[in-house]
Amino acid sequence: MLRSSLVAASLLMAAIPSVAEELGDTSKVHDLDEVTVVSQPKEVFRLRLQPVSSTMLSRQTINLLGLHDLREISSFVPSFVMPDYGSRLTSSVYVRGIGSRVNAPAVGIYVDGMPVLSKSAFNFHCYELERVDVLRGPQGTLYGQNSEGGIVRVYNRNPMHYQGTDLTLSLGSRMYRNAEFAHYSKLSDRLAFSLAGFYGGQSGFFRNRTTGDRADSRNEAGGRLRLIFQPTSRLTLDYIADYQYTRQNGFPYGLLDLATGETASPATTCQPGYRRNMFSTALNVGFKANHFDFHSVTSYQYLYDYMLMDQDYLPEDYLRLDQHQLQNAMSQEFTFKSNAPVGGFWHWTAGTFFSAQWLKTNSPVHFGSAMNTFLSKTVTDYAYNGILNAMVRRLTAKGVPPTAALEQAKAIIARAGGCNIDMQMQGVPGLFRTPTYDLGFFHESNFTVTDRLTATLGLRYDYSHVGIDYNTSGALTLAENVMGQHLDAHITTALRHKTHDDFNQLLPKLGLSWGVDKRGSNLYATMSKGYRSGGYNIQMFSDILQTELSAAARTARGNADLQHTETDYEKIAKTIAYRPETSWNYETGAHLNLFGNTVQLDVSAFLMQVRNQQLSVMAGNYGFGRMMVNAGRSRSCGVELALRGNSLRGHLDWGASYGLTHAVFKEYTDSISGQVMDYRNKKVPYVPMHTVAAYADYRFVIASTGLRSITIGGNMNAQGKTYWDEANTYAQKFYAVVGAHADADFGFMKLRLWGRNLTKTDYNTFAVQSGATGKRLTFAQPGNPFQCGVDLKFHF
Repeated sequence: MLRSSLVAASLLMAAIPSVAEELGDTSKVHDLDEVTVVSQPKEVFRLRLQPVSSTMLSRQTINLLGLHDLREISSFVPSFVMPDYGSRLTSSVYVRGIGSRVNAPAVGIYVDGMPVLSKSAFNFHCYELERVDVLRGPQGTLYGQNSEGGIVRVYNRNPMHYQGTDLTLSLGSRMYRNAEFAHYSKLSDRLAFSLAGFYGGQSGFFRNRTTGDRADSRNEAGGRLRLIFQPTSRLTLDYIADYQYTRQNGFPYGLLDLATGETASPATTCQPGYRRNMFSTALNVGFKANHFDFHSVTSYQYLYDYMLMDQDYLPEDYLRLDQHQLQNAMSQEFTFKSNAPVGGFWHWTAGTFFSAQWLKTNSPVHFGSAMNTFLSKTVTDYAYNGILNAMVRRLTAKGVPPTAALEQAKAIIARAGGCNIDMQMQGVPGLFRTPTYDLGFFHESNFTVTDRLTATLGLRYDYSHVGIDYNTSGALTLAENVMGQHLDAHITTALRHKTHDDFNQLLPKLGLSWGVDKRGSNLYATMSKGYRSGGYNIQMFSDILQTELSAAARTARGNADLQHTETDYEKIAKTIAYRPETSWNYETGAHLNLFGNTVQLDVSAFLMQVRNQQLSVMAGNYGFGRMMVNAGRSRSCGVELALRGNSLRGHLDWGASYGLTHAVFKEYTDSISGQVMDYRNKKVPYVPMHTVAAYADYRFVIASTGLRSITIGGNMNAQGKTYWDEANTYAQKFYAVVGAHADADFGFMKLRLWGRNLTKTDYNTFAVQSGATGKRLTFAQPGNPFQCGVDLKFHF
C-alpha cells in the first residue's frame, strides 16, 4: 500500500509541469539562494536543485510573520515541530516522526556555519536574521550523526553585503518588550564588521497558585560581534562571537483532567526557573584555489546554566531538582569542494570533522516532607501486612476460620503496640561528568549523467566515544516501633564509578535528480541512512538509589552501609545506557517552478524505518527523572507540500504548507524488563500527525512623500493530533492558531501592529505523567493565549 502511494506521488509530480502553463503576471518568485548570498562550503548546487525536502525562509518572511526563535519558525515548516514549553532549556525537536526531549538531538543546528553542539543551547533568541534553511530527512553524509531528522541552518546579516544601523523597539500585552540594535559597517572592500545586541522579556501568561509568582516571566539579553576580512580575492576570514543570557520562571505545568481536558493553573511548591549563560565563537576560513575551494570552521562553545524544577508539580513538597550544567565544547571541520566540474561532469566534496564536549552536571534531588510521609506509609504498610499475614497463616493452621483469624491478628498487633515506621530520606547529591568525542570523514560526489540527470553518491564514517563518571549517594533514617520493639537505623549507599562506550557507523546516501525544464524544476529520489548516537542517562540515579534504599529498609535491623561489587556496577552500566538509533529514509519529491515562475511548489513523500528508536520516558519505579530508552522498531511515512507565490504584480506575497506524518511503533521492547510491550501500531508520542501553515500579505503602494506603503497580512498555523504517551491514552486534538499584522512603511521607519492567537484557541503544547506521589497524575502546559503589540523599526 505504501509503495503504491509513493509511486502514485511520483507520477503526480511528473504530471504537474505539463499543466503549469505560463499563466502568471509579471511577478516572479526566485530561489532564496539566488538572491541571498550565504556561505555554502559543502553543497555544489542550490538547495532546490538538490534531492532533498527543504524549506527556506527569507528575512522578509521572517519579519512579516514576527518570528524570534526556532520554536516560532517551526510553526511554518511542514513536518517540523519544536513546541513552546518549559523554558529555554527545553529544546525538543521532532521531524518526520523522530525527535528527542533529552540527551542526543535528532536535528543538527548551524549558525553562520558553526554547529551548535549542546542541545541545551538549541533554544535561543534569533535576531537580525538573513535567512533560515530547514532540510528534512537524514543529512548524515555531510553533517554527521545527530542530523537524523534533518538540519537547520541559520544565517545572520552579513556586513559585507548590508550596511547601516537598525533599531527595533517592541511593546505588547502581558508586558512583552523587545529591543534590538545592530550596526553594519564596511570599512573597505576588504574589511567589514557588525555589532548587535538585544533585550527581551515579558511578564508571562500564567500564575503559580501556590507562590503567587508569574510562572513564565522572562528576561534575556545578548550581543554579537562579527568581523570579516578579505585580504585577497581568494582568502576570507569570518570571525563571530555571540553571547546570550537568560533568566526566567519556567515549567508552568498544571494538573490535566483527562476526563474533561481542562488544564489547571500551575501550583508547585516552589517557583521553577532557569538561568543560562551561553557564549559561542567561531572562525570561518575560506580559500579559493584554482580547482577547489577549502573551508575551515573552528568553534568554541561555553554554557553554564541552572535549573530549579519542582518534579512533582504539586503544592505538596515531594521532590525538587537543582541542576547546574557546565559545558565546554570545541569543534573543527575541514571541507574541500570542487569549484568546477571535473571532466565537465563530476562535482565532489570531501572533509573531516572533530568535536569534543566536556559536560559536568551537578544535579542533587531533594526529598520534601510529603515524600517522606509517603515513603513512611509505604514501608509501614509493608511491615504491618507482612506481620499480619504471617499471624493469619499460623492461626488458620490451628483451625481458626480465616475471618476470625484476621481479626484476632489485628487485635494482637494493636495490643502489642502496633506498627509504625518513620522513614526520612535525605537528599541525593549527584555529580556527573559525561565527555563525548566525535570524529567523522565524509565524501559526496555529484555526477552529471546527462543534461537532465544528476546522480548523487555519498558516504560518511562516524566514530563516537561517550563516557560517564558518576559520584552520587543516598541515605535514609528509620525509626521503627513494631509491637513494642523500637529500632533506629541509618542506611547509606554510594555509587562511584565510571564507564564508557564506543560507537561507529557508516552513513551512505544515494540520490537522483531529473531536470524537468530550463526554469529549474526537477524531480528527485533519494535513499539515505540516519544515525543518532547512544549514551548514558543521569537523571535516573535518584530512582536507582531510592529503589535500593527502600528494599534495604524493609529488612533493616540496624545501621547499614550498602556495598557494591564490580558486578553491581556492570548491571548499573547496562541500566543507564541506551543504544544508538539508526534509520533508513526513502524519499521521492519535486521542486517545481510554475506559471511563469510566479509559484513554487515543493512536494515530497517519504518512508523512514527506524531501529532502536530513542524515547524519553519517566525513570523507573518512582519517576524521579527522565531517561532515554530504546523501542525496538518504528516506521514513519508521510507527505510534505509547500507552495510559495507572488501575485498581482508583486503586491501579494503568500505561502502555504502541509505535512502528514504517520509514525507508529512496529515493536517496542521495554529496556528494563526486556519484554516486548504491546505497543505495536501505536502512534509515536509527541509527533503531530498533521502540520499546516499559511500566510498572505498584501502591499498597498502609497503615492506620498512620507508614507510609502501599507501591508496587511494574516497567518495561520495548525497541528495535531498529538499523543503524549506510548500507550496513546491521552492526546492533544488538532488545533489552529491565527495571527495578523498591519505595517506602515515610512522609509527610515516602519510601524507594525500585530496580534497572535486572535481566536483565543485553547490547547496544550506539552503533557507528561508523573508517578512521584505513588499514583499517576498528568500535567500539561497550555499554549499562549491572545497577545497583541506594536513594533517600531528604524534604519539609518
